[in-house]
Amino acid sequence: MDFRPRISFEIFPPKTPEGAVRLEGEIKKLASLSPSFISITYGAGGSGQNGTFETLTTVSRQTKIEAVPHVTCIGSSRAGIRSLLDRYLRAGVKRIVALRGDLPTGTEGQPLQNEFRYANELVSFIREEYGSELGIEVAAYPEMHLEAPTPRIDFENFLRKLEAGADGAVTQLFYNAESYFDFMERCSKANVRVPIVPGIMPITSFASLQRFCQSCGADLPRWMRLRLEELQDDKPSLRQLGHIIVARLCRTLLENGAPGLHFFTINQAEPTIRLCETLGLQKVCVDSSF
Repeated sequence: MDFRPRISFEIFPPKTPEGAVRLEGEIKKLASLSPSFISITYGAGGSGQNGTFETLTTVSRQTKIEAVPHVTCIGSSRAGIRSLLDRYLRAGVKRIVALRGDLPTGTEGQPLQNEFRYANELVSFIREEYGSELGIEVAAYPEMHLEAPTPRIDFENFLRKLEAGADGAVTQLFYNAESYFDFMERCSKANVRVPIVPGIMPITSFASLQRFCQSCGADLPRWMRLRLEELQDDKPSLRQLGHIIVARLCRTLLENGAPGLHFFTINQAEPTIRLCETLGLQKVCVDSSF
């Protein structure tokens, strides 16, 4: 079988019954590309885990694709995380994405069950409790985490997650390939050997692009911002330019050694499918390894 780069997709739990029905159709479209897995976010602002579980069961029921839930630890107890992971194991989950997460909405200033402060503590706990029973992916930040004081400290935090037992990483979204290559160079010097897959977000709206970049601290190159801003009221032209920009980014990453691509789909299958078709990734090998 010919080698293909690993691709995977991220979706989020729908907020309405109508959104749930629509998402079922989007999941079927994404599954047609045979991704390595589909991950399901915990929810913006630290919202509850029930939506994640329900969406995970939808993926498992409708497809043969591995469903991978995000698990966040901020404001959680060891007992609560253990109960959650046991539930996932009973549902057939084989790996998770381990994150610190956001404070639950509306709990600012209130006392929390907070036995975890950072994602590396969550990774350590999972390894202590479950050994190799669960695969663990973590987040990486080529352009530095929004809350990190310096790039050096941020990279040290990333290394702590790997030392705690993570099997691989997916990066935050970015649009400057050099940030990924610089990050990988630092990983090479630190003797990091786990796969670090670039996180890719298709461009479909100028307002949404700005909002996502601002919320996670991703750099939006000036030339991109100006070109896309000029087209923000011409949706077909903006989507076409966005497609060209992101396809070029993906091709550059793959041609320079990226092990795969992880697409943040925003529950819209078509932009991601189009990118995969442009890149020749319509038929990929299902690879359960990291």
